[in-house]
Amino acid sequence: ALLPGWLAPMASDISPGPTRLAELFDLSAEEAGRLHGLWSWLGTADALMETGGDIRLARDPKTALNGYGCSHRPRPWAITFASSTASSSSERGYIAADKARLQVSAALLRGMAPQRALASCIGAVRRGLGRAYGLRPGEEIVLAASGTDTELLALALTHLAGTGQPILNILIAPEETGRGVPMAARGQHFAVDTALGHDVTFEAPIEGFRPDTALANIALRSASGAVRPQSEVEAEIEAVLDAALAQGRRVILHGLDLSKTGLLAPSPAFLADLRARYGAGFDIVVDACQARLSPSSVRAYLALEAVVLVTGSKFFTGPPFAGAALLPASVAARLGTARLPAGLAAYFNQGEFPPGAFAAQGLPAGGNYGLALRWHAALAEMRALLRVAPKRRADIIEAFGAAVRQGIDATPGLALLPAPPIARTAADEPWERLPSIFTFSLPAPHAPGRCLTPAEARQVYVWLNTDLSGVLPQAGEVAARICHIGQPVPLAQPEGAGQMGALRVSAGARLISGEPSHRSLAPGARLRREFADVGIVFAKIRLILENWQRLCAANPTPSYRGG
Repeated sequence: ALLPGWLAPMASDISPGPTRLAELFDLSAEEAGRLHGLWSWLGTADALMETGGDIRLARDPKTALNGYGCSHRPRPWAITFASSTASSSSERGYIAADKARLQVSAALLRGMAPQRALASCIGAVRRGLGRAYGLRPGEEIVLAASGTDTELLALALTHLAGTGQPILNILIAPEETGRGVPMAARGQHFAVDTALGHDVTFEAPIEGFRPDTALANIALRSASGAVRPQSEVEAEIEAVLDAALAQGRRVILHGLDLSKTGLLAPSPAFLADLRARYGAGFDIVVDACQARLSPSSVRAYLALEAVVLVTGSKFFTGPPFAGAALLPASVAARLGTARLPAGLAAYFNQGEFPPGAFAAQGLPAGGNYGLALRWHAALAEMRALLRVAPKRRADIIEAFGAAVRQGIDATPGLALLPAPPIARTAADEPWERLPSIFTFSLPAPHAPGRCLTPAEARQVYVWLNTDLSGVLPQAGEVAARICHIGQPVPLAQPEGAGQMGALRVSAGARLISGEPSHRSLAPGARLRREFADVGIVFAKIRLILENWQRLCAANPTPSYRGG
């Protein structure tokens, strides 16, 4: 049956106008005017979660997926092991975001001022994060649209130190973090637009940031792609730090916990030793955006007076674009001393900062509603994970690793990339020492002797997320299954020059707590289903490699539903 004609305008981003609203819903002029004025606040949860991010968050109208190949709507039919990059919302996360949206909508329709309603929504996120990580008095949280936005914030926090010194930002393996991190770490625009909708020039300097900020990149891999010894990496870091301090620079030293391929560097013990020897003469920023560590490990970093960058959108499998910076008390105190760089107003509102922060007074009033809803979804996933005992988490991750290794071994030409053990302190929980990101190379079927390039590996990544049954009708169920895994990472070709693209299959919090669409299954049956899905991922990779030329000619594209 055809939908009534009045319904289409209700789905529009633009209000049909107070007069039409009054006619449709029998409202007074005052009520219709209020509804008209609140129209932009009253969308669906998924539509609102798509706001407050840069171009990477935009939904492709052809595929109904964003730049990460996922959706803010649940997509339970997709096999999802993509937590190293981004995941579609689960039913659990979506319901939490929608509940927060309904609370804001109800408050607005009762006459509450939008800024007050939004402040309440954001405050709930701040309290939820504080409880999840066990933050102590004086420690604060700043929300950010993405992990890269938190990097820009970290640089701004060093500006607030007020030393007047030129800055050296020491990055650890920026090629294994976010693509925009080197730009953000210099105070430059890292995309063509910002989370608040401003069009900007890529790599142009951001107003208010020092133009003389320098970068030092510490590689974690040699030119051959092999992981460098920890002692060698830490010796290089110390030499760069010593030289910069001797030159009178203010140093930001990054720690990486973990990289795109699961590497940790430098060790927390090394950071603690540097802090003991150099005191407050430098800043530490720990990129923990993968969030594959326990709350106690986060608190240990904060005890070193390190700013800890986290997201709710990788390991925790919340919707993409949910970042936060956890500030130790000494850094949080800077928010009361000076104003943030003026150009940060294109990225942050006052509402993302602790209430009353003096440093944020030059930013736009209000907050990022889409970001707040994404964090409500992520917090639901965090709470579900934290209800699972640490020993149980370890058992599941270990079994997942065995399933992945079996899948790689069963697929001709695939090779698992070795990674050193993960160790932080003696107090580590067992699960956080286990690998949960599995990175592997793929042979080029059309070019024997080399691996797939980054562009070719991206084709595999896209085709995994695509229903291939129309191109490969003889392949049966495997071709039709939708498989979403981690985006390729550029690494050195194992033989010869150039780069390969390594794909990643990762365990996320949802694997441990339980994908809500599997709630009818007993725990053992659910995990057998998950591990069988790992096998389907690798069976589909084999299918793609065996039909490479045919798929290249057809070049099928993904979609939200797949079929």
